[in-house]
Amino acid sequence: MNRSTASNVRHHCKKFGQFSSRATATLVGGGRASVDQAALFNAVLVRYPDLLDTYLTAGGLCHPADNFGAVLAVAEHVNASGADFLLALAIAYEVQCRFSAQVPVMARGLNHALQLAMSVAAGAVKLLGLDAERTANAIAASAVDNVSLAALHAEPVSNWKGISPAITGMRAVYTTMLTGRGITGPKSLFEGPHGLVQLLEQPIDFRTSDRNLTAVEQTYLKQYCSLIHGQAIIDAALTIRTDNGLRGDDVARVTLEVFQGAYDIAGGGAYGDKEHPSTKEQADYNLKCLSAVALLDGAVGPEQLETEGVRRGDVQDLLARVDVKPAADLTADYPRRTAARVHVTTRDGRKFFCEESDYEGSPTRPMSWERVVDKFHWLAEPFCDAALRADIIAAVAQLDEIPIAELAGLLGVASRSALRPRGRHRF
Repeated sequence: MNRSTASNVRHHCKKFGQFSSRATATLVGGGRASVDQAALFNAVLVRYPDLLDTYLTAGGLCHPADNFGAVLAVAEHVNASGADFLLALAIAYEVQCRFSAQVPVMARGLNHALQLAMSVAAGAVKLLGLDAERTANAIAASAVDNVSLAALHAEPVSNWKGISPAITGMRAVYTTMLTGRGITGPKSLFEGPHGLVQLLEQPIDFRTSDRNLTAVEQTYLKQYCSLIHGQAIIDAALTIRTDNGLRGDDVARVTLEVFQGAYDIAGGGAYGDKEHPSTKEQADYNLKCLSAVALLDGAVGPEQLETEGVRRGDVQDLLARVDVKPAADLTADYPRRTAARVHVTTRDGRKFFCEESDYEGSPTRPMSWERVVDKFHWLAEPFCDAALRADIIAAVAQLDEIPIAELAGLLGVASRSALRPRGRHRF
């Protein structure tokens, strides 16, 4: 380490309390922590229920809302306005989605947390006001040490699936603040020897001359606690159940037709067997379990995916009678559509069929503000009383006009444990 670098590190360590030991950001559910630890904690809360947004691409996907916890923490740390927070979050979305659109990340055996490291760094540097040189250092340093593997999603799916993006975001925040103090990053990350261009064997162009921030308009919102590939299937199963007055006990067999990626990740294909899910993480990545739960309970929410719910005898019995098959025509339509077909045969020989080409929350059928508010009430009701929920909704509605600390403070008042049962199975 040369004398200049050592001086930078010493300078950073002398002011370590600025972002490590001193609590400068709010934890959802109460308490405060350092900016990097708040980024970790809040990002896990966003990710873990598996009800966040998704951006789909031919070779994979990403979850842009993984940026939220980290960017929120940095925004509060620097006393940003809500408008500044929204701009930084939009930049993070754009960086993550533009990389995802070009690079078939999961098809190359990588996890989408790779581009998350870049996007969190990009959002953080905007809030920190770093110049172009330090921005480049932050993105390079954050990404080079956060190469994540798609094996994260393979069976048996672990708790780490819902935590991994938060770790990436935390490290990107920490790294960005180091580069803000003069630590340089490996700028050969993309085009240098053994950089991503060489390793991935393709060019990577972020189209930096295009300043439009429109990626958010192409994201999908989820209605159900499930990977995005299960949303249309759950919709179709619920339609068959409701329209025909069926119950789980009526069902003899179920056949699901899906696109190849859905089969590989969640249907028993390349990512592993889906016959015996026993945890929440395995269940929300399992099309057999998700369709069985939908037919049995008429809902797929947090309560259905608790360990006790996943291990129920009726759930395990019905999912054993679900068959998942890839369909060439559905594969050809992806990612323009995430269509699925559900066939149900009852014990008395009746046959029902439903095909869903899209669903509420997809870019072709956007979820309205009113429906997003309904979803918030559904999820937040056990943890926030009606008055607090109303205050949070009002703060979000006018976020570009208030300090971000106002929203963070409201989120900090929420209870860490459920105060009452959830009132509705579906929103």
